[in-house]
Order: sequence, then C-alpha cells, then structure tokens
Amino acid sequence: MYLSPEKKAEIFNQHGGAASNTGSAEGQVALFTYRIAHLTEHLKKNRKDFSTQLALQKLVGKRRGILAYLYKKDIERYRAIIKALSLRDIIK
Repeated sequence: MYLSPEKKAEIFNQHGGAASNTGSAEGQVALFTYRIAHLTEHLKKNRKDFSTQLALQKLVGKRRGILAYLYKKDIERYRAIIKALSLRDIIK
C-alpha cells in the first residue's frame, strides 16, 4: 500500500497543524497532491489504465475546488499552501 497511516499522519502533521486535523483545507490539499503525484507516476508506466486516469482527473478537480475555496476565504492561507507545495510558478 503506497499510503500508510503513518505517512498520512505525517502529511497532516506537516500541513494541517496536527495529525488529527484531517479536515483542514491545507491538509487535504497536501494529501491530494501526494496522491496525484503517485497516480501520475503510475500512469507514466501504464498509459492505458483509464480507470486510474479518471480517478486522477476527479482528484485534481477536488483539489482545485478546495484551492478555490481557500482563495475566496483566506488568500494568505492559499498563498502559503501553494508556496509550500510549489504548485504554481506565479502566485496570484
């Protein structure tokens, strides 16, 4: 299994504030980014795996939605998570 509970707790600890704070927007974006990177590597090796491709597209959409929420609610939190995960080259 690529995502152990320890790794998940580490991601939420680093970006969400605490391992038990799994609902924070920053923690969810960080977790989605980790999963997106994993699925992208899988698709590079298995380019005809269309179910994984669909799952990846849905995951990117979810991450985009959470980032849009952060952008509307608190631009500083948005900029901090974008910078921490280096998702964009230019910050709005």
